[in-house]
Amino acid sequence: MKTDFDPSELEFEFFRGSGPGGQHRNTTDSGVRVRHLPTGLVAQATESRSQLRNRESALTRLAELLERRNRVQKKRHATNIPRGERERRIEAKKHRSARKRDRSLPGDE
Repeated sequence: MKTDFDPSELEFEFFRGSGPGGQHRNTTDSGVRVRHLPTGLVAQATESRSQLRNRESALTRLAELLERRNRVQKKRHATNIPRGERERRIEAKKHRSARKRDRSLPGDE
């Protein structure tokens, strides 16, 4: 996984993390938000009280997002319907048709 990005492609934003952690977490700007400018993807991390650790985990998440975005999906191929399933479908159609035919009034034909 590629975590060494071109610094000109990234924009870092630092903010105060919220939630449990007490005074140490609430007084330092340890939350990190990373924006990949060419794609507009954003990843953030606020788990640790260390800005450096949060920066590393945000970069890792951004790399995962980019990898997922660039992944090429396999082309889906239609499969043949098995004979038994085809016969069941035809039987169900016949059954529905007969039920609808029985619903109509005798003089409608």
